Amino acid sequence: MTTLQRDSGVEVLCAPGNAGISKDSKTFPVNATDGPAVLALAQELSADLVVIGPEAPLVAGVSDILRAAGIPVFGPSEAAAQLEGSKAFAKQVMLDAGVPTARAHLCVNVQQAESALDDFGAPYVVKDDGLAAGKGVVVTNDRAVALDHARTCIEARTDGAVVIEEFLDGPEVSLFGVTDGITVVPLSPAQDFKRVANDDEGPNTGGMGAYTPLPWAPAGLTEEVVTKVLQPTVDEMAKRGTPFSGLLYAGLALTSRGTRVIEFNARFGDPETQVVLTRLDSPLSALLLAAATGTLAQLPELKWKDESVVTVVMAAEGYPESPVSGAVITGLDDVVNAKVFHAGTRRNDDGDIVVSGGRVLTVTASGSDLHKARTNAYEGVNHIHFAGEHHRTDIAERAANGEVHVP
Repeated sequence: MTTLQRDSGVEVLCAPGNAGISKDSKTFPVNATDGPAVLALAQELSADLVVIGPEAPLVAGVSDILRAAGIPVFGPSEAAAQLEGSKAFAKQVMLDAGVPTARAHLCVNVQQAESALDDFGAPYVVKDDGLAAGKGVVVTNDRAVALDHARTCIEARTDGAVVIEEFLDGPEVSLFGVTDGITVVPLSPAQDFKRVANDDEGPNTGGMGAYTPLPWAPAGLTEEVVTKVLQPTVDEMAKRGTPFSGLLYAGLALTSRGTRVIEFNARFGDPETQVVLTRLDSPLSALLLAAATGTLAQLPELKWKDESVVTVVMAAEGYPESPVSGAVITGLDDVVNAKVFHAGTRRNDDGDIVVSGGRVLTVTASGSDLHKARTNAYEGVNHIHFAGEHHRTDIAERAANGEVHVP
């Protein structure tokens, strides 16, 4: 679902793509986790740069295959992508690098999970150690629910494990850092909304909306995160012999005891990507190529549009537990003051655009302030219809009213 702006003179090709991006870019039916197939396509197209969007191809080592063939790649190696692929690995890196994060226990059986839950107490935070498409985390005051999630994660794989950690209070912030393995260039901080329903009710999702900038963010936040989180992590990965280049996403909690890392992702994470890149006023292709070729230090300082951006996710019936596919989507051409990014969509045999995943669309709009951006985004949402569709109606609402949103 990662979306990239088209820079002047840059041709964007996409594999495998979906019903939305196929209107703007040529798409190719390649399995993104099939390294040899991706390499063959890149060579056929004489690609100057390959940008790997999702986490699964990174963890599968697709970037390593491309780099070995001499093709510039934006995205970390298989070894470095373990910062997202394993919560336990990320915790150890943070510990060694002195990065502030929550205390945690790695549990490989139910007995260890029970002990960890009792150690930290409620609210309970239970994270699948492996990839779970943004839905592997449960935060609950119900010990039985927490233990059940831990058991499910442990028993799901032969090497199943969970990380159980202390709850972090305070508002959450997402901050992306583009890095070539040495230099880190931060992007605009954003805030996303993980729970499926208004007022942060319901289960966690991959994200139901986001906005940027953050009018309530403390002065110097970006500089602090680069100095205390992103740069030390990049330096530690280099020290280990597994340099990290690409996009290092830090999910943060601004707690009463200071800034703490909730998690790392190893790629652009949505829906924050939609709002952050919409604000970017520098050529994205130049930024990503510099990261891929080790020349970030030579890049001019990034420029940002003086505007606010809000995005709202439109989800499928039954999402996140059991999303229902096949519903026909209407009204896309009626959206005027917003950009509609596709995620879980495809074309059926009749040529209609239909639902094919849990998070279906993100409707993204700019405005002179958050009030205007919200108005434009929700006007766009109101034009689009499909059976069973649901979305949050409170994205950026508190921030627009001068309040701080604390999940």
